[in-house]
Amino acid sequence: MESQGTVRNMRNKAYVSLLGTTQLHKRNPYIIAAWSLAFPGFGHLLLSKYLRGYALIIWEVFINQLIHLNEAMVYSFNGQFQAAKDILEPRFTMLYIPVYLFAIWDSYRSTVDMNKIYLLAQRENGFYDVFRIGAIEVNYLDKRKPWIAVVWSLGIPSLGQLYLHRIVLAGFIFVCSIILVWKSNLILAIHYLILGNIRFSTLVLEKQWLLYLPSFYFFSIYDAYMNTVENNKLFEDALKNHLLRKYQPSGTQITVGGMVE
Repeated sequence: MESQGTVRNMRNKAYVSLLGTTQLHKRNPYIIAAWSLAFPGFGHLLLSKYLRGYALIIWEVFINQLIHLNEAMVYSFNGQFQAAKDILEPRFTMLYIPVYLFAIWDSYRSTVDMNKIYLLAQRENGFYDVFRIGAIEVNYLDKRKPWIAVVWSLGIPSLGQLYLHRIVLAGFIFVCSIILVWKSNLILAIHYLILGNIRFSTLVLEKQWLLYLPSFYFFSIYDAYMNTVENNKLFEDALKNHLLRKYQPSGTQITVGGMVE
C-alpha cells in the first residue's frame, strides 16, 4: 500500500474544481504555436496556462491599440502602403515584436514539456476527483457531444466553454467578445447591411477593433470542440479506473487488444 506522501507526489492527469476541469493530454506543438501566431495568448489558453494566456492577450490588445497595427494591416491589404506607414506609431512598435515571438516560442516549448509530463502521469495513473460540489456550483465529469459545443460557440463565443463548465475562461471570452463587438460597431454594421445600405455598413465599422474578432471567434469554436473530445476521453479513463479498482478481482488482469491493463 502506497504512503500518503507518495500519492501527493504523483502527477495527476486532471483536476476537477468548482470552476472547471483542467487536464493533461497530448497536444501538437505546431498547432499550439500556430494559435499563438494568430493571437498571442491563445496557445497558452489551450495548454490551460490561463494566467499567462490572459496576460498575453491583454498585452496584445493594449500594444496593438497603441501602434494601430490592425489599421495598418487593413491599409496594407488594400495596397495603401504609405497610409499603413503613416498610421503606425513608431514609439511603441518595437515593443510588440519581442512579446509576440516569446508567446509563440513559449507555447511550443511548454507543449513539448507538458506532453512529456502527460506520459509520466499516464504511467503513474494517479487518483483525481471526478465530482465536486460546493455552495456556488457543481462540477463533474460526464460525456458531452462535441458538435453541440461547436454549435453554441458558433452562436456566441464562450457558450461552448460554458457548456463544458469552464466558467472562468467562458467569462473572459464573453467579456472580450462583447467589448470587441461594441467597439467595432459590428451589430450596427449588420443592421445597415440588412437594410441594404452596404456603403454605410462599411463606413461605420471600426477596422482597428474588428480585426480582433475573427481570431476570438474561431478560437472559441476550436477550443470548445477540442476540449469536449478530451473531456470525453478523461471521463472514459476515470470510469475504467473506477471499475478496475472497485470490481476487478484481486490477481486478475484485464487485457485490451493483447495488452495487459
